[in-house]
Order: sequence, then C-alpha cells, then structure tokens
Amino acid sequence: MDIIADASFVPDSCRLPSADRPLRLAEFADLFARSAGQPDRVSSTRLRLTLDDDPAVLAAARDLAARETACCAFFTFTFGDGGALTVDVPAPQAAVLDGLERLAR
Repeated sequence: MDIIADASFVPDSCRLPSADRPLRLAEFADLFARSAGQPDRVSSTRLRLTLDDDPAVLAAARDLAARETACCAFFTFTFGDGGALTVDVPAPQAAVLDGLERLAR
C-alpha cells in the first residue's frame, strides 16, 4: 500500500485536517527524494537525515518543519551544520517516526 495514501501512522492528536495529510506526507516524500541521503534511525524516537546543504533546500525544510510542528507539537526538528536534520518524538509517537523513515527510504 502507498504510504502517502495510507497515512495510518498519523496519530489522532495531529490537528492537520485528514484531507490535508496525504499532501503533507507528499511534501516530506518530495523533500527526502530530492534532497536527503539515507536516514539513520538512531533510536526508536530519533531519526537523523542529511539534506543537501543548499540554502533553498534548507529554507523549504525549515518551513515544512515549522508547519508540521504547528499541527503535531510532539515533533522536534533540529537543524545543524551541513544539512544535518534530527527529528525527535516522544516514545508514544514512535510509529510516526517509522512512517517518516519509510518516506525517507
């Protein structure tokens, strides 16, 4: 099943309207496909990615992270040097991180 169409890993606590969820997932999938290396699942609650170290890519990623945090406050997106991106979630939301990791692969 297509992970974007499925979106079953998105928790009920997400305030993004259900109809908009596949679009948001598609945004993440597009960002990862165009600009991310292989994800590194550090733990059940932490995912590391390296995005292209390009100002336009990083600005788009920051915008997407800000919009995602606005509807799903449990996310923590941390941007570092060289395109480093770490995504953290609390343990009860590990399935959401599983979904993001699948999108990134």
